[in-house]
Amino acid sequence: MPRRQAPSPSTDMHAFQKALRNSKNIIAVCGAGLSAASGIPTFRGAGGLWRNHDAMSLATPEAFTRNPLRVWQFYNYRREAARAAEPNAAHMALAMFSLPSQRKVVAPNAEFAIITQNVDCLSTKAMDMVLKEHTKDTSDSKDIDAAPLLEMHGRIFDVTCTLEFCGHVDYDNSALGRKYPALAAEESEDTAMDRDAERPKCSKCTAFSRPGVVWFGEMPKYLEQIDELVEAADLCLVVGTSSTVYPAAGYASVVKQNGGKVAVFNLERSDGDSDADFLFLGPCEKTLPEALGLLQGE
Repeated sequence: MPRRQAPSPSTDMHAFQKALRNSKNIIAVCGAGLSAASGIPTFRGAGGLWRNHDAMSLATPEAFTRNPLRVWQFYNYRREAARAAEPNAAHMALAMFSLPSQRKVVAPNAEFAIITQNVDCLSTKAMDMVLKEHTKDTSDSKDIDAAPLLEMHGRIFDVTCTLEFCGHVDYDNSALGRKYPALAAEESEDTAMDRDAERPKCSKCTAFSRPGVVWFGEMPKYLEQIDELVEAADLCLVVGTSSTVYPAAGYASVVKQNGGKVAVFNLERSDGDSDADFLFLGPCEKTLPEALGLLQGE
């Protein structure tokens, strides 16, 4: 007997908004596509090169051991790109949805959390902008208690000591490029291996530092908290990710298996669509604000 095919996901925005209203625990799982419209390079697929290096191969502990200055130069490039970028409409829609006073308009009974794989801090920047705007003229303390934002792969602006017993983190270190100009220099293949004096050092113990991001093969952050949120979720928004990097790639499946619904917002089809109840193709900076219904008229 032939296997019965799963029904195609719905593209009905009104049906999605009904599911939104009826949800109690909503999570958004975000990937590189969320920040694409802000000009952040994704380095995925064809053309994913930086200075003729496979960018993905630089995001590993092994690459940092082999050539730490090259990896630092790569991440400095990404830091500067993130510094120059501004949150787009999708970031802002998620930030608005994070405020209880705004969320109650479209999902009156729902808790919400953002789980992002991005390290560019644009979701944090959007949250700060929205909080500033919506608390300056109100005494409603509920808005101060915005939804959790879990940056599971770390933050591009943080700098972490490489010594485990120290573990010091410089948060939002914006002066790194000025203090270590070699990070912005053109790479020299014959000298890049051992230019130790030009590498960032821990401000506490002076050991060498590393970018404060999670590399391939390392354990993501906040996993226990994320697992609890995923298990409790009855609606999962998949935003700008093709669902190929685990564990985040499996979160929608867990929600689906637990009886919840999944809505995917991506530029094009991907393997992650198999769990989708709703599928909205196109730039997420256009589809997501419309779906959440919070930015009209702004």
